[in-house]
Amino acid sequence: MALPQYDLKSHNRLAVAIFGEVLADIFPDGGVLGGAPFNVARHLQAFGLRPVMITRIGQDDLGRELLDTMQRLEMDTSGVQVDPNHPTGQVKVHLGEQGHKFEILPSQAYDYINAGVTHMVTMATKPALVYFGTLAQRNMESRLAVDNFLNYGTSPRFLDINLREPWFDKHTVRRSLLRADIVKLNNEELATLVTMLRLPGHTPQEHAAALIKRFNLDMLLVTEGEQGAWLMENNGRVSAVQGAKPPQVFVDTVGAGDAFAAAFILGFLKEWPIELTLSRANQFAAALCRVRGAAPSDTTFYAPFKREWTLA
Repeated sequence: MALPQYDLKSHNRLAVAIFGEVLADIFPDGGVLGGAPFNVARHLQAFGLRPVMITRIGQDDLGRELLDTMQRLEMDTSGVQVDPNHPTGQVKVHLGEQGHKFEILPSQAYDYINAGVTHMVTMATKPALVYFGTLAQRNMESRLAVDNFLNYGTSPRFLDINLREPWFDKHTVRRSLLRADIVKLNNEELATLVTMLRLPGHTPQEHAAALIKRFNLDMLLVTEGEQGAWLMENNGRVSAVQGAKPPQVFVDTVGAGDAFAAAFILGFLKEWPIELTLSRANQFAAALCRVRGAAPSDTTFYAPFKREWTLA
């Protein structure tokens, strides 16, 4: 079955406007640039789309590293704002037997994204899809900016829910869901929303149906790690994919969800069938577990996917 169709004739079919945080994932032995929105943006760039990253960085070494990286990857930097008072975002990554845990630092540059600049960049981009998350809404200034961002035209709005303690609350989650058309989250986050929003039902699918109905969503995408993923449409139809075979060389799962989101967005804009989109997204997310951090340092990593998916 095909994904729901949107009227994108007046949009730039290659452009995706991405709002949110850029931050450095600080591992025990060094730092790697990350943040879910930036991870999604760099994957989409590698796959041949034209993401415009709307964020804010500090006047520091990490900020300069980000701009150097974006220029090396030939990414659009027009949406990157520079903050003279706050640092480029950081998050400390603690790796353990149960997976990775994040320690997200407060009062970072991405908390102060300017609403007026955001509006101008989005209008100039004319994106085919807009992407946003929850973390970059923890401060009032960036909340105003995301409101301006989501007021753009008729582009489908993709919400990537990343619930990071203690930086989320019921108000932020509800206002995000009310503005979204497509929502992606993992099975643990769905369980959190069941409690937070008092969703009726006894199974994940019943909870998903209740969430879609309450917030008038078009699609809900639920990832389940090694178990695969499934998608529910607003008509109740469910499509699912089994987990991909784990890579022989496993490093970590950091950024796997972002890789899934990027490949799904690619399939959505390329109008691939649902099952094919889910399968490719799952395949790409599993492959990313072979590298440290949220994205490969060498863009040749993408070459086999581009050949197999006839993108090159």
